[in-house]
Amino acid sequence: MTKLCDFRTEKVREAGATSNAACEQWKAAKPARRHIKGLLEQMAPGRIRCMYCLDSRGTDIDHFEPKTRTPLRTFCWDNHLLACSHCNSNEKRDLFPCDPETGACMLIDPTVDDPADHLKLLPKTGELKWRTAKGQHSIKVFGLNRDELRKGRADACDMFISGLVRWHDQVRRGKAEAATRTAVRLRRSDFPEVLRTLEGLAGTPLASALEDRYFPDALYAWVVSLDHRGAIPPMRTGFAAAPFSARS
Repeated sequence: MTKLCDFRTEKVREAGATSNAACEQWKAAKPARRHIKGLLEQMAPGRIRCMYCLDSRGTDIDHFEPKTRTPLRTFCWDNHLLACSHCNSNEKRDLFPCDPETGACMLIDPTVDDPADHLKLLPKTGELKWRTAKGQHSIKVFGLNRDELRKGRADACDMFISGLVRWHDQVRRGKAEAATRTAVRLRRSDFPEVLRTLEGLAGTPLASALEDRYFPDALYAWVVSLDHRGAIPPMRTGFAAAPFSARS
């Protein structure tokens, strides 16, 4: 893939490094696009979810920094994210707000930033709150609080609570195989940022405020089991995950 991308980048350079040249080379680079998308799908959260909304299936390769802005980054691996058609074409498009004084990008870049530093998720309502200016711009540009996402995250919260309680009951009853299947389903579920947020509540009074009296013990046992197994490799980079993991 590296050779294919380097070849196309050189073609963009030879054509004057214009946005038109970048778009033409991207359109013509079917083998490179196929390889890039395949790698992004392997890294995608849940069932090949969009890395911005984590709700819809990722179908498009989005250029985080638009081709029209930096044509020579068109084939740069760190500039590619898997997105659904709605996030890519209806929300982000070619938007790329920058600080007027420093020129620094004002969007969360999941390849270098930890989105949890910039965003806070309210699991019961599904709403994302911004902690920083980057978080504020990202919520607006990516449409992260549109109705279907807020409702989806809130529903996911209820699902994760009941699922963790069920997992804990299976563990306590010695049903190891059933508990393993439940754990795998939970880790593969959509809106993984909701689960990560709930994990951060383990051992705190906030866990008791989520209406299910069995949940605090189940959550604590879940987090302890994660610690005992060691770090679980990320299934994929998800932009809206909390905390977020940068792509390597």
